[in-house]
Amino acid sequence: MALFGRKPEETAAGLPPSVGIPGVQRDESVAPEMAAMLLTTPSTQKRIGQEEVAKAISILTRYKQGKSNLEERVVQDELWWELRHWEAIRKGTKVQADYRGPEPSSAWLFNAILNKHADAMDNYPEPVVLPRERSDEESAKTLSSVLPVILEYNDYEQTYSDGWWEKLKHGTAAYGIFWDASKENGLGDVSIRQIDLLNLFWEPGVTDIQKSRNLFLTDLVDTDLLEQQYPEHKGHLSGGAVDVKQYIYDDSVDTSGKSVVVDWYYKVRNASGRTVLHYAKFVGETLLFASENEAEYQERGWYDHELYPVVLDVMFPEKGTPVGFGYVAICKDPQLYIDKLSANILENAMMGTKKRFFASTSTNINREQFLDWNEPIVDVEGELDDRRLKEIVTQPLSDIYVTVAQMKIEEMKDTAANRDVNSGGTGSGITAAAAIAALQEAGNKASRDMISASYRAHVKINAMCIELIRQFYDEARSFRITGQVPGNVQFVEMSNAGIREQEMGVTYAAIDRYILTGEANEHDKAIIDRYHSRSEHKRRPAATYHAE
Repeated sequence: MALFGRKPEETAAGLPPSVGIPGVQRDESVAPEMAAMLLTTPSTQKRIGQEEVAKAISILTRYKQGKSNLEERVVQDELWWELRHWEAIRKGTKVQADYRGPEPSSAWLFNAILNKHADAMDNYPEPVVLPRERSDEESAKTLSSVLPVILEYNDYEQTYSDGWWEKLKHGTAAYGIFWDASKENGLGDVSIRQIDLLNLFWEPGVTDIQKSRNLFLTDLVDTDLLEQQYPEHKGHLSGGAVDVKQYIYDDSVDTSGKSVVVDWYYKVRNASGRTVLHYAKFVGETLLFASENEAEYQERGWYDHELYPVVLDVMFPEKGTPVGFGYVAICKDPQLYIDKLSANILENAMMGTKKRFFASTSTNINREQFLDWNEPIVDVEGELDDRRLKEIVTQPLSDIYVTVAQMKIEEMKDTAANRDVNSGGTGSGITAAAAIAALQEAGNKASRDMISASYRAHVKINAMCIELIRQFYDEARSFRITGQVPGNVQFVEMSNAGIREQEMGVTYAAIDRYILTGEANEHDKAIIDRYHSRSEHKRRPAATYHAE
């Protein structure tokens, strides 16, 4: 990752630095005491009320309707992953309640996802921050040491693993990067967590989630806990603004005592014409918090980076949506026919190995003795011959059907890019280590491509972490890091002093030299030109990242 930021140049002695007055650029035509008077006081008028919450609920309902097909697919995909796909197959079909026949659940699809997940975790990324200019070197070095610690505090490796399961199964892993003010005993810190696609809602039709007009995150929370946290709204926190789609669980899940809490993110233009991100939280029609109602955030927005705090890692992209589809979607068809063919073959084998007979009604056979193989003698009344008792002979299936089932298995392997060599196996006749290694390297092309996409998402996650550090790390914090020497432990301090947005002051000594001598070196000329043009009063950091 690369970092940006430039420290303010020294000001002439006796001249007050412009960084002391937020939002006001230094201009020698304006006296410092007048500059303070130019500051405007943000309006304290509440902009988000019950009417705005009702509109948000209407938008959320429309967003949910727009992703109803996705929600149904995600729920069905989860059944296939859990090897419960016969529940989905039987849905809508007429099957006798007392007999369904064999329902084998082979794990070819499961094995394909398992191997891809193993490839991803073998290449777990680590952030590296690179400086953009010389003055950034120290901050970049510190961030390279601190970011892995912040990720470890958030148990990011587990989050990354959970995200990859979601990416492989459903086609998209969603990560949320937030500022949690309750961490570190109220000091606050970055929070990274994995988001369920069923709880995330965006504008239908957009392919970039950052271009959605609104973004909603929902969560089921115990109502009594909400009332403890917001006692002023006690009795008004039950229910929810929208019904959240539920998975089909093995256990019975009771949600009667829970309420749907909605986090609403949206972008608006402030008084200066800049697009800012705002945030509101509500339950039902009860508003719990709105950043637009706070004077501190009305013009600034909730997060300075102005982005929705969500990063999507997509497997196979689709048009018209920011999410994609995964391996279950492309592999469940061959998996379906593998299991159906296996069911028919097994049923035929069971019929062939189980003796059955035709018995004439005029032949009185003691059925209990006949069905009990421990009885040496079976009593029969009347004449007994082949015409009165005849065995039912089942014809075995042709080997062609076994071949067809094997062909579907090979199709599954090819479709999932999960050949035997990817799992450590080799074809017949291949014994040389170099040949096996070459086959494995060639067979991992698909995995490397998917991992590269996750690296790009990892870059965005770390970029948001740096932006939150830039905004909220006003106090210096101490981090224990691994030293250069193995086993050596070091401590570093990190604050936003070196990376936050800073005023670009003017070196007035350069101007004085130019006035006195009429000459200026290249460095002074650049400063004077910038001073006259006023084209660069501020420099907002911008970074490039490299993940290893």
